[in-house]
Amino acid sequence: MIKKFIGKRVMRNEDPRLLTGQAQFVDDVEIPGMLHAAFLRSDYAHARLLSIDVSAARQHPGVVAVFTAEDMGDDWFPGPPLVSPPPTAKDVTFHSRRQVPLVKDKVRHAGEAIAVVIAESRYIAEDAVEDILVEFEPLEAVVDLEKALEVNSVLVHDDLESNLAAQMFQQKGDYEAARQQADLVIQRRIVIERGAAAAMENRGIVAHWDAKSQHLTIWDTTQAPIPIRNGTAARLGLSEHQVRVIAPFIGGGFGPKIMMFYAEELVIPWAAKKLNRPVKWIEDRRENFYATTQERGQVHDVEIALSRDGHILGLKDNFLHDTGAYDPYGLTIPLNTQSHDMGGYDIKNYSSEFKVVFTNKTIVTPVRGAGRPQGIFVIERMMDAAAKELGMDAVEIRKRNLIPPEAFPYEHKIIDQAFAPLIFDSGNYKAVVDKALDMIGYDKFVKEEQPHLRVDGKYVGIAIAPFVETTGVGPYEGARVTVEASGKINVATGIGTQGQGHFTSFAQIVAEQLGVEVNDVRIVTGDTTEFHWGTGTFASRGAVVAGNAVHAASSIVRKKILKLASKVLEAPEDELELEDGQVRVADIPQKSVSLGELAVLANPLRGAVEPGTEPGLESTAYFGPQYGATAFGTHAMILEVDPETMMIKIRRYVTVEDCGTVLNPLILEGQIHGGVSMGLGNAYYEKLHFDENGQLLNASFADYLVVSATEMPRIEVGHLETRSTLNELGAKGVGEAGAIPVPALFAQALENAFHDRKLEILEMPLSPNRLFELLNEEKSR
Repeated sequence: MIKKFIGKRVMRNEDPRLLTGQAQFVDDVEIPGMLHAAFLRSDYAHARLLSIDVSAARQHPGVVAVFTAEDMGDDWFPGPPLVSPPPTAKDVTFHSRRQVPLVKDKVRHAGEAIAVVIAESRYIAEDAVEDILVEFEPLEAVVDLEKALEVNSVLVHDDLESNLAAQMFQQKGDYEAARQQADLVIQRRIVIERGAAAAMENRGIVAHWDAKSQHLTIWDTTQAPIPIRNGTAARLGLSEHQVRVIAPFIGGGFGPKIMMFYAEELVIPWAAKKLNRPVKWIEDRRENFYATTQERGQVHDVEIALSRDGHILGLKDNFLHDTGAYDPYGLTIPLNTQSHDMGGYDIKNYSSEFKVVFTNKTIVTPVRGAGRPQGIFVIERMMDAAAKELGMDAVEIRKRNLIPPEAFPYEHKIIDQAFAPLIFDSGNYKAVVDKALDMIGYDKFVKEEQPHLRVDGKYVGIAIAPFVETTGVGPYEGARVTVEASGKINVATGIGTQGQGHFTSFAQIVAEQLGVEVNDVRIVTGDTTEFHWGTGTFASRGAVVAGNAVHAASSIVRKKILKLASKVLEAPEDELELEDGQVRVADIPQKSVSLGELAVLANPLRGAVEPGTEPGLESTAYFGPQYGATAFGTHAMILEVDPETMMIKIRRYVTVEDCGTVLNPLILEGQIHGGVSMGLGNAYYEKLHFDENGQLLNASFADYLVVSATEMPRIEVGHLETRSTLNELGAKGVGEAGAIPVPALFAQALENAFHDRKLEILEMPLSPNRLFELLNEEKSR
């Protein structure tokens, strides 16, 4: 009988190391003779670099080297394109312009690296940076998305005719025909501003070149250690086997750490090899605001066509997407926005064109949600507008349009971020919505509680927001599972971990297959020496893609164990059971052999074996999905607003998630809690403010308001499982689910709270001050 671990609330086995300070982070790496780096960064968002004088810095006591773009010689060239334009789409405009190691001719965003100082300590390096003299020719900054596309706009990249980085059109059905048949057409402009990921641990990298062994070791806060190894080897003219990349414990990834390659990742390994000494660089918080990628900036012109009974006939969404100074991540984010524009609704006709725009701002790459929150915000705002125009209940209009269970797999006939057809594999969307309504007590609150609160002068609103999350995209991940002579299990996989609980959830998968305890399974992630192939941790794909690779490898090892044990115990395989690290004959439990003993027998030191015999109880397996699994969820909230100060209090917060098979509810809930905190920041606190010169005005935690424990509500989490049809585990991702619907939910709750005002929220993030302004604007109309 198999002991079940999948679905159990197993405590995270990595936490003791984290809580006692025994976990290794990049800044914990100390190597004898290690040097420290500091970068000179541009104060200008847009300027020509006329000259740079580093002579004084080179004479500074304790400085070992100072490098500029010119010093890199032929090793200076832009980073690689991470995501090329979709090969299956027609008439796609795409101008690839990638970030550079160090600025050579023109600065394109504030904080861009110009030179690096390598010294005996970080203090010395920072001081020597101040000795560098730079002459700039300041240029007008490109900040506004619409103005950036005007004919007379200053160009971010002088070799292009405009600031248009990319343009793409997608459609299904015939929106214009649907519009002609509609009883109601609603148009809105929706603006979504930038925010920062603001991970607890900033970026960092340590590079150590051993000239004797001709081997480079890199410790990097990356979500993609294997691609970093491959790219670094190619840039430095090394074999991939000469480069080892270790992504140790990382204090939050949230998307920006999947970016490849940052300037520092291009420069620090090069400098370490050139100097033949270890070099460390750790980003400070101010650098993080300028040099680490950001996301969310979009402007949408949206139109929705409906019948008078509330059925959606079509949706049209043309939007601008801010990519910042460069576009290494291609079209991933705007494609994700299109893929989520229709939410979980059965929309037959859809039309969308996006334009990606270069600006003099920090590079944009995915941040938790990666275009999904924008798409959900668009459709949910339009649903609320439609409900008001038609005089319908906000819940009823949503239920009326949800994709029904019998329609799955549901094909949208557009492509997603992986350039694959957008297909929703499985789901029971109405049941999830109903469960969320029941958990929040929607009907009772609306009919009984809210009227009394309004009589008492309280501004308390309720909201509900369903959403989809495309997850588990390819191409593949792999895993190696090994039974060791000790009876312990060793598992290696190529993805890194940034707090997702891989050490526990992967161990649960293996423990269930091999009949051992979770603590008997050792997981190794993010070390390219341990596992050679893989892509990375992003797009809510760890459990889906790597988890299924772990499952496949452990299933093969299980078969090997049973085959060998059958010979040793002289019993048929179907009469054997794995439990407590032993293989037993089911009806003769005293007749058994341990996994450790079998591991020794599987690797004989002498003697003959049957031809074709593989040594050891080990297997390596890979998993790659045909297309990504799509999760669904619904968030509900009761929100109180102080009409004088616009400060808020969240009275209740409920989430119901359908992420397929739940591997570990405890870890899942932690993921959702973290996502909701980021979503609340995206809704009411965390907005990056740029002036007309491209200068960031709130580049510190004194001015950029990250959600803290005092703002976080108690979150009630419910589950409803519909297994994915795309993988053996039946899993769907959930890593970004907590963040995706929150801005839409928040806007709906605010409008519901201010029931006596004609408040309509068409922008995010808000703030108490901005909400005050919107209410005053409404009053003056």
